Order: sequence, then structure tokens, then C-alpha cells
Amino acid sequence: QKFQNVSNVHLAVEDDDLYSGYNDYNPTFDSEELENDVGFQQAVRTSHGRRPPMTAKFPGTAIGARPLVSSFGSRIPMASSMGRPMTGAVQDGAARPMTAVRAAGYTSSLTRGSTFDPLGQSRGPAPPLEAKNEDAAEEKIKILEKKVNDLIEESCMAQSMGSLQLALEKAKEAGRKERALVRQREQSGNGDHINLDLTYSVLLNLANQYANNEMYTEALNSYQVIVKNKMFNNAGRLKVNMANIYFKQKNYPKAIKFYRMALDQISNAHKEMRIKIMQNIGVVFVRMGQYTDAITSFEHIMSESPNIKTGFNLILCYYAIGDRDRMKKAFQKLISVPLGIDDEDKYIPSNDDATSNMVIEAIKNDKLHQMERDLKVLAEKYIMTAAKLIAPVIESSFATGFDCCVDMVKSSQYVELANDLEINKAITYLRQKDFNQAVETLKTFEKKDSRVKSAAATNLSFLYFLEKDYDQADRYADLAMNADRYNPAALINKGNTVFVKQDYEKAAEFYKEALRNDSSCTEALYNLGLTYKRLHRLEEALDCFLKLHAILRNSAQVMYQLGHLYELLEDPQQAIEWLMQVISVTPTDPQALAKLGELHDGEGDKSQAFQYYYDSFRYFPSNIDVIEWLGAYYIETQFCEKAIQYFERATLIQPTQVKWQLMVASCYRRSGNYQKALETYKDIHRKFPENVECLRFLVRLCTDMGLKEVQEYATMLKKVEKLKEIREQRVKSGREGSARSRREGSAGSSGDGHSSNSMKGERLSAKMRSLPGSNEPYEASNPKELDASYVDPLGPQMERPKTGAKKRVDDDDFADEELGDDLLPE
Repeated sequence: QKFQNVSNVHLAVEDDDLYSGYNDYNPTFDSEELENDVGFQQAVRTSHGRRPPMTAKFPGTAIGARPLVSSFGSRIPMASSMGRPMTGAVQDGAARPMTAVRAAGYTSSLTRGSTFDPLGQSRGPAPPLEAKNEDAAEEKIKILEKKVNDLIEESCMAQSMGSLQLALEKAKEAGRKERALVRQREQSGNGDHINLDLTYSVLLNLANQYANNEMYTEALNSYQVIVKNKMFNNAGRLKVNMANIYFKQKNYPKAIKFYRMALDQISNAHKEMRIKIMQNIGVVFVRMGQYTDAITSFEHIMSESPNIKTGFNLILCYYAIGDRDRMKKAFQKLISVPLGIDDEDKYIPSNDDATSNMVIEAIKNDKLHQMERDLKVLAEKYIMTAAKLIAPVIESSFATGFDCCVDMVKSSQYVELANDLEINKAITYLRQKDFNQAVETLKTFEKKDSRVKSAAATNLSFLYFLEKDYDQADRYADLAMNADRYNPAALINKGNTVFVKQDYEKAAEFYKEALRNDSSCTEALYNLGLTYKRLHRLEEALDCFLKLHAILRNSAQVMYQLGHLYELLEDPQQAIEWLMQVISVTPTDPQALAKLGELHDGEGDKSQAFQYYYDSFRYFPSNIDVIEWLGAYYIETQFCEKAIQYFERATLIQPTQVKWQLMVASCYRRSGNYQKALETYKDIHRKFPENVECLRFLVRLCTDMGLKEVQEYATMLKKVEKLKEIREQRVKSGREGSARSRREGSAGSSGDGHSSNSMKGERLSAKMRSLPGSNEPYEASNPKELDASYVDPLGPQMERPKTGAKKRVDDDDFADEELGDDLLPE
């Protein structure tokens, strides 16, 4: 009702408190006293509190017209002390909605021990959150999905670090977990919510890991599962991977089939992907020898999106079919391919703007600039290789062809390659052994810029060094050094010209300077080691060769030098160890095998020495030192018959040396074959009638066998011995005369003559002493007692200083021969 009865309105008296009565309320609503309320406690303990609630007569009220009942038995509405109606009471037959009994924590006075706590902080901390129920099916599925994703990531990380087997194991485990996940979804009734992306990732990773581990059949099966499933979008692209596997298996027809299937399923919007697939198709046709089909693919690529590799492959195909005109056109296209990189001037800092200089300094060596440099180097490599390949065939002569290529390069963006092509022209002359033309071509660079001049002068110095024209070699080495002092090849050539003049200290300085300019210059380090070896600074030489061995792990020359140095340092065990490594790299090297035999012989291990000497003899049966040792070994072990074949071979190698024939006869005599020994001695006597040892054995054999020729041989022996005495007296007098001339110290011309005569006498006496002087020449089993005038031709080459030239090999598919020493510095 809008108006209340006036009788119920009390006017306020001035002395009354306007705010009194607001804290008075029915004790029924005092929740703090519920524990002491007997009626409430009884209702809680019995079914009284579980009775259904009464239906309110009026909407929006909780009590309606029912009078309030409290524990105090009051059933009438209670009015406040000021006479205003109680909240929620019935007024004139109508009830108003019940409102809050008390305010939200705000009171005018602190009553009943209550405190001001609007946020309820006195109730203590909130209870902990309820733990997730891991037994729930959906929660298990989420955990399993996370495990599968983690396994895929671990597999990819292992593959990136090179652990291919571990990557495969992780991929397999991810596959097992994913299948368990699918089964669990189906069991829980969520089969329609399978994560296809996760399944795709698992299968693709498994297939990739199979391919990385070269398990191609399993990889193809895994790819096939993905490709055949229509639920996977863009799965047809994986046929490129399958084609790559067929290519590795050399199943080229199937590779082309799958490349074309992939090409059909990729739209024209993905132009770059289509170009790469067509490039692969062209490469497969090249492997199959179908150059015409390959040319079709490569020409289409060059017309749509030209690139360096495709242009190079196109030139190779034209070269294979011998089409000169199209080779020229393809080379012109190759040098016209845009690289899409910035000019190098962009990275040159300006002196004005400090901010731009800082930016340039930051980007000068960043990844992008390195990528641009690598791309330019690759392009130059392909252009140089293509020019060297087609120049000899596109014109009537290779010189004209080179000139044609040089003209085309000069009009392109690769102008600096023109000089390199002309130097390659000189190298081609060298390969054709036309040294004069090579020298003339290189001499034309003397007036060019410093880099080209230094390269040409280095090559000329090397050529003259090979021809042993050391003066010209020295001149051009100086010219190369003046043009570019930081050219390590020029410094090496200069050091070599000083080395051959035996000025080893100065040579070492040039080699050290070359190493300071290029610490990876192996030629300088090798030559420096040889120089220290000549200077008898063995420890420093050893240090050089050990450093070189760390760079060139399988160099037989380096390991041989290390073995020889340890031998000079009187450490035979280390020497043997290094020579064993030489044999592991070059098992048929007779020189290394002979050196191993020599070292084992010095250690007293005759059987091992015999094995290595025998292997050396098998690979090179003309080494007189090895033959001599093997023959002496068989004599020492009382197998004279086996020694005969070695001494007979020595006779063939040195037919003018009588001692080998005497050794053959001695072996026959020791083995008891006196008749054969007599015939051999007679044959020696016919060839060397003045040999005393042969006549002595003839006399002894004829006497033992009772032959009539004994008197004849005895007479010859006396004559030869008398002649020998006369010669010895002449030698002795000549030696005494030379000694007197040295004591007199005369500086005249006569003194020079005496000196010359004395030198002749000394050489003669040395030659006489080299012949076996004992009565039993075949007993001289020590190799040092026998004359070994043969010098192995491989020996000096091991210590020859390396030149500043480098070796380069063609990288193209159609020219596999080595270019040899192309003489170009790095």
C-alpha cells in the first residue's frame, strides 16, 4: 500500500535519539546465537529440519502472512521501540518482501564481540584446490597426447644432432603411443574426435627417420600409408620424398614416375616447388643417359625461373650431345642469371654518418652477407668449370674457344673472372706440354693489376723451378712477392729457390712468413720441416711434421718423414709405429716396407725383417739393397739354393759388378753343387780375367776335383797377383806424393797438378777397397760390406721441397681427370 495508517505514525520528540532502534532486531535472526538456540538445535538433530518448506502465499516472500515463531514463543509481529513496523511483518493483510536484517558488516557500535571484517579474512586461508582426477578418461587422453608430441620433438632433436638411431627409436615409440591414444578414444566413445594432425605428424616423422637410417623399404611403406589416406590434406607432396628414395636406390624410372605424380598434385601457385621437382626430373634423366629429355626439363626451367645450377646442368647436357652452338648460347644464359644479391659497395662504410657506419659494421659479416658470398663463389665456380669444359670444343682450337669465353665473360657481371680464365688457358697449354705457349700467355699478365700479376708470376716461377732454371724462378718469385707480399705461394717459391742454394736459414724465414700469411698452408709447413731437418734441428722438424699430420691425417709423405725423424732421434720403436701407419695407407710402398725391414733388422728381429724385405721385393724386385739383404739372409740361415735367385737378379741389374756373380758361384759351392760352381767360376773368369778371387776359387775347385786345368789357373793367378802388387805400389806412391805436396803448401800450378793426381789416387784406392778382399767373398753377409751403388729413385723425392702450386680437380660430371698442378695460389 502506498500510505500507512496515520495512527501508526509517531512523531519524533526533540529529545529522542533519531538513530535509536536500528540495532534492535528479532533474536530469531541472530546467527551467532544459533548454537544456544534449543529449538534450532532440536531441528538439526531430528527430522524436524527435513520437512518440506511451506508454500508462500505471496510471491517474493519467504515467510508470508505466517506469524514469526522464535525460540522464545513469540507469535506476534514485533515492533521497534519507535513503533515502526518490523521488517518482513504483515501490515494490514499484505506482506512486503523480506530485506536484510543487518547491514554488510557496518554497525554503529561493536556489540556481541563482533569485529570489523568486511572481507572475511578472519575465517583463515581458503581450502586447497581439488586435485585433478587423473583416472578420468579425458584427462588420460590429454596426457597421452602430450607424451606423443614430446616424443616427436625429441626424435627431431636427436636427428638434428646426428643421433639417427635414437631418433628412429623415439619415432617408433611415438607411433606406439599414438596408436594407444586412438584405441583409448574409441573405447571412451570419442572416436570421432581423433587428432588427425597428430597422426600425420607421427607417420611423417617415422618415415623421415626410416629414410635417414637408410631403411628405404620401411620409409616407403610409411609414406604410402600417409599418401593413401584421403583424410590427410596435401599428402600428395610426400611423393617427392618417395621419389627421392627411389633415386637413392637408383630406381630411376620409378623416381621419374613419382616426381611427375607429385608435379600433377601441386598447383601452379607453388611455382618454386614445381621448378625444384622439374630440376630433379632433369637430373634423373641425366643419370639415365637421356640427355634430350633432360634438356627439355632444363630449358623449361631456364625460361621460367633461371638459376645457376640448372644453367650449368644444361651446358653439361649440350656438351654430352656435342651441340657447339647451343653450348655457346647456354653459357651466355649462365652468365646472365641474376643472383639477386646486393652490390659489395653497400658494405663499404662512409666517413660521414656514424650511425650508418655502425649498421654496416653490424651487417658486414652477418648470416645474410655470408649467404650472398657463398652464392657468388658457387656461381663463379660453375662458370669457371663450364668455361674450361666447353672452351676446347666450341671452336676449332682450344685457344680460340678460351678467347670466345673470355669475351663473353668480360661483357657480363663476372668481369674479374676473365683473368682467371686466361690463366686457365695457360694451364691448358701446360697440360698439352706446350710450355713455351704457357710461358708466353703468363707473361702477358706482367702489366695487369697486382692480384693477377702475382698469380701469373707465381706460376712462371714454378715452371722455371721445374725446369731447374733457378735464376728465372727466383726472378719471378721476387716479382710475385712485390705484386702481392701476402701471397703464400709466391713466398714458398722464393723459399724453394733459396733452399736449392742450400741457404736453409733464409729459406726457413720465407716459409715462416708464408705460414704467418696463411696458417693452413701445408706446403710451407712441410718445407719448413725439411729445412729444419737439413739444419739438424730435429725436434723443431718433428714439431712441424706433427702439426702437419694433424691437418693431413692420411698423408703417407708426412708419416714417412715422422718415422725417419724418430729413426734419426734413435727411437726405433716410434719410427716403426709411424712406418706401420704409412703401410696402412699405402700397403704397396716398397720403400716403406724396406725401411721397416731395416728397422726390425736393427732391433734383432730377423724373421719380421725378412717378411718386410720380402714384401718390398715382391712390389719392387729391382732394389739392390733389398736383394742383397735377402740373399745374405738365406746364406746365413743355410738355404744357399734360395739365395741364388736373388744374386742372379742382382747380376741382371748390375752386370758389371763381379761380386754378384761370385756370390752365385759361392752359393753353388756351399750347397754342394761343385760342377755348377766350377762352370760359374769359369764364366766369371771369361768376363773378368783379372779377378783374383775367381782365380783362387778355380784353383781350389780344380785341385779338389783333380782336374788338369789347375796348373793353368795357378799360373794365371800368379800373374794377376803380381799385377795387383804393381798397381798397389803406384797407388801408394801417388798417395805419398800428394801428402808431400800438401806439406810443402805450394800455391803454384805444379801444386794444383799434384792435388789433382792425389785426388785420382784417392778415388782409385777407394774403389779398390770397395771390392771384397777376404778369401771367402760369399761370407760377407753384412750388407755394409758389400758395394751397393744402386740408389733408389724414390728416395730423393721424399725430401723434395713442395712448391707453391696447388692441385685442383674438375667438379663437372664429364671431365673427371685431375688437372694436376694448376699453379694457382689460394
